[in-house]
Amino acid sequence: MNSITVFCGASEGNNPIYRQTGYETGKLLAEKKIRVVFGGGKIGIMGVVADGALDNGGEVIGVIPKFLRTKEVTHYGVTQLHVVNSMHERKMLMHQLSNGIMALPGGYGTLDELFEILTWAQLGMHDYPIGLLNVNGYFNHLIALVDHMCAEGFLSETVRNLILVDDQAEQLLYRMQHYVAPDIYKWITEDEV
Repeated sequence: MNSITVFCGASEGNNPIYRQTGYETGKLLAEKKIRVVFGGGKIGIMGVVADGALDNGGEVIGVIPKFLRTKEVTHYGVTQLHVVNSMHERKMLMHQLSNGIMALPGGYGTLDELFEILTWAQLGMHDYPIGLLNVNGYFNHLIALVDHMCAEGFLSETVRNLILVDDQAEQLLYRMQHYVAPDIYKWITEDEV
């Protein structure tokens, strides 16, 4: 694994631990020689992750839609910046530039990106790891919802386990590096094929 897309907030949240963890995650990826692909903004946790990687000699690729490319938002200090036409193009290019996903705390945009990439994995469109960094228990309710979806029969156990969860970036990265994708089509019945 040499390139990870990081999905995270364009805000820093109310607890300083989110900013601190974002910076440390960027630093960790740089130290492990893993390229960071992110949303291209200099604000929020996303900017902090990029700075953590850049300050420690890492390669950082930003992908930002034209309509968000303003002086206040775009991170011009990145290794490479791609400007795309839409949010859909952004997600596709971020996917193409990486071989793993790590989500940190964020809002609707982070969840949109996370669930789209999970859906692509569920459909067999990729087989790389998807990690959820559960900083300060931020994703506890989301994890409970996913478990509820599984218990109610809307997700199989195989599909539920597409999400790797840890509260420490280094441990999550280790699990991602040793991830073996399931045979995703085992959960589909013969009648559905």
